[in-house]
Amino acid sequence: MLRPRKTGGKDTCFLFKRKSFLENLESLIIVGMEPNTNTFSDRLIAWYSHAFRPLPWRETRDPYAIWLSEIILQQTRVDQGLAYYHRFLELFPTVLDLANAPEDEVLRCWQGLGYYSRARNLHAAAKMIRDEMAGNFPSTHKEILSLKGVGPYTAAAISSIAFQLPHAVVDGNVYRFLSRLFGIETPIDSPKAQQQFSALAQELMDVKQPGNFNQAMMEFGATVCKPAAPLCEACLFRMECVALQNASVGELPIKSKKTKIRSRYFNFLVMIDAHNNVLIERRKEGDIWTGLYQFPLLETTESISIETLLSAHPFLKTGDFVIQKHSSETRHILSHQHLHARFIHLSVDTLPHAYFPEAESLSIEQLGEKALPRLITRYLESTHISDAH
Repeated sequence: MLRPRKTGGKDTCFLFKRKSFLENLESLIIVGMEPNTNTFSDRLIAWYSHAFRPLPWRETRDPYAIWLSEIILQQTRVDQGLAYYHRFLELFPTVLDLANAPEDEVLRCWQGLGYYSRARNLHAAAKMIRDEMAGNFPSTHKEILSLKGVGPYTAAAISSIAFQLPHAVVDGNVYRFLSRLFGIETPIDSPKAQQQFSALAQELMDVKQPGNFNQAMMEFGATVCKPAAPLCEACLFRMECVALQNASVGELPIKSKKTKIRSRYFNFLVMIDAHNNVLIERRKEGDIWTGLYQFPLLETTESISIETLLSAHPFLKTGDFVIQKHSSETRHILSHQHLHARFIHLSVDTLPHAYFPEAESLSIEQLGEKALPRLITRYLESTHISDAH
């Protein structure tokens, strides 16, 4: 149970409100439950026991499989991530299989999920487990947190679910659930929020069932206390929810910062020689799609005409090509960037390696063996690239 702290102002009010709220929750007994199942965590875990979605990573205590699911589901919907989860476990059934795989193979398996830094971090962490931990997945919260790409949320999820360690998770679902339940107006993108919400989730946790508690918190936020159209009338805590009582469900959680969107204009040169070979290049570090392959790219600050583009690169100024066709400009939306992409097909006698020294040539058929950004694979699925000849 919470103890009032000797602080002043708003925080004191919040702590006393939270204490009162928890006491009210613990005084309630749900019809049909055992007499001792009257705490917040008991009610939530009882709900989860019959309402959870049957997902494969919930049927295992293998920390590798749980870790894999958590990384895949960052920025990815469950329905989209499920196929990737199965594919990874099929290709890399153990953490050592993943560590020993070439990076290109890992990126190819990840192709289409986006946020490719997740795949690179996953691979780097697997190699760290192989090289520094004798191939054994770490079993302490501190060691798990030391893995590349693993932050407080992921470490808490793995340690609680796989090893039953009492570390509360705080993800977007938990932020939303708790901010509405307690009427917390602290912006969730502020430094204060992580500490405040983590402390609250930790205080609510059933330390005897940390894995079930954490999964129940996340599941409740994902399926009941949803971002849009939350199921308030079916909510287990509708009588105690501060946001529902104050008609502020739609206003919580609060974010203080607006994401700044950057627009970029990509002009891909699909250069095809007489033998149906093309040039591709690998994207460098420090930008989106690091390590993936693409057609040679001319990036401009705005949308420009084909005629203007022809003066934007030394090779294009030579005129040693024939423009066979070009696509219309399509928009590809990322979280912080809007990409405006166009593909220009050029027929050439020989591929101009001298103008693109870091590019490599391969046949059109071999393109499928490379890890390509989803923007490019979608285009290739919609057009016959060899039509240029």
